[in-house]
Amino acid sequence: MKDFRISIALLALVAMLSACGNNDSAPEGNTEGQPAAASEGNSKAISFVDTQEGKPLEIDHALFDTPAAKEFLATGKNPYVTDQEAIERGKKIFGLYSCTQCHGPTAQGQVGPGLVGPTFKYPKNATNKGMFETIWHGTNGGMGGKGKGIMTPTDGMTPDEVLKVIAWIRTQGSEGLTGNE
Repeated sequence: MKDFRISIALLALVAMLSACGNNDSAPEGNTEGQPAAASEGNSKAISFVDTQEGKPLEIDHALFDTPAAKEFLATGKNPYVTDQEAIERGKKIFGLYSCTQCHGPTAQGQVGPGLVGPTFKYPKNATNKGMFETIWHGTNGGMGGKGKGIMTPTDGMTPDEVLKVIAWIRTQGSEGLTGNE
């Protein structure tokens, strides 16, 4: 019961921190000194929070350069969760970045935690936004960030690739989680 209360408290904290996203500072790559959403004509964008400390996570909005990534940035919903071609690509990317070494070939856990739910090491990973933040910036549990520019200045997954990986992960559990609920 105590673990349940802690999980609920953590979820509430993550929700509050997500709602308080700070877009006043210029994200990397934005030389105008304006929030990336405003500088690109995108007046509405979700705010990201890092999984490690719950602090605002600034991601250059220019990296969201596909229609699906732009939709995700605006809504937090992953349009790839039912796209079979994207899901297959996500499986390949999961392997290319050696995610299988820790999370297993079906993302159900190995050395690292399972990613399919219904319980998650990081409860926010039940949502696509939460899982995106975890993959992009990394965790306190030993996983380094996989987002473009996090691993090295010129390497890493693009937002579109992260969304495809998440879409594939969502197909691996028997719970039918899409993260869009």
